[in-house]
Amino acid sequence: MPGGKLLSLKGDRAFSRLRKGQAGRGRFVSVKWLPGPELRVGIVVSKKVGKAVVRNRVKRRLREILRRLHLPKAHLLVVANPEAREASFAELFQDVVRALRKSRLVQ
Repeated sequence: MPGGKLLSLKGDRAFSRLRKGQAGRGRFVSVKWLPGPELRVGIVVSKKVGKAVVRNRVKRRLREILRRLHLPKAHLLVVANPEAREASFAELFQDVVRALRKSRLVQ
């Protein structure tokens, strides 16, 4: 749903189930996914990335990137690495696409 609202993953169960999912990794993010009835996204940005302002900026950028991609129905977990704080929007975009390709969610 390009331009629309992303549905988020809710609850510990959903996150722990994704540990068994297909994985892909880039320089700034790691992704894991499992097939699902709809696209649901969980974004994890730990305190290692930076203080709240920095973490929120990284989360906003990742949300916007995922919104712009045409993703299939799946439950998707995106984990930001500490290096993500220095990445520009374009670098982050390319890295997310690379990680999704490695995980075989997108071609």
